[in-house]
Amino acid sequence: MNWRRAFLAALSAVPVILLLAWGLTRDPREIVSPLPGRPAPDFALTVFAPGEPPLARPLGDTLALARLRGSVVVLNFWASWCLACRDEHRDLSAAAMAYAGQPVQFVGVLYNDIESAGSDWIREMGGQVYPSVTDPGARTAIAFGLYGVPETFVIDQSGRVAYKHTGPIPEALIRRKVDSLLIANRGAAD
Repeated sequence: MNWRRAFLAALSAVPVILLLAWGLTRDPREIVSPLPGRPAPDFALTVFAPGEPPLARPLGDTLALARLRGSVVVLNFWASWCLACRDEHRDLSAAAMAYAGQPVQFVGVLYNDIESAGSDWIREMGGQVYPSVTDPGARTAIAFGLYGVPETFVIDQSGRVAYKHTGPIPEALIRRKVDSLLIANRGAAD
């Protein structure tokens, strides 16, 4: 009778072992999003940090995704209390400056934070070349399915989410994603 119990115990352990084995093949940092390939949620948010010329936007201006159609949009969700946001700040600013004068718009979205803390953080970080907007009630973050900060979405010229990155995004990756969209758009125009 003990062999029967041992067999049943071993048999019931097989699904657990298979599930654990499958889990070990997954990247724990990868958070799957349903947005890539789909239209980006529309937004119209107010600029609280204007950025620097030539990328500056007037303080209090409304940045609406619908008005950015035709440009690649790099939408970065960040917060002053986010330590990982510090890691990507210089890379985002450097990439934004590299695309100045091209049909690429960088937008920072302050997530679950207050404007004064965001402004102080930007000043402490040595400035920010692209504008940042507020997201009252985190409605835009919710629409994008934000898991936390930092998260970056690259939106193509037609308004579709082309790529989502969770965690600090390096400049090389930003440039690779944006360049591929600019090249694809030029190829479609020819």
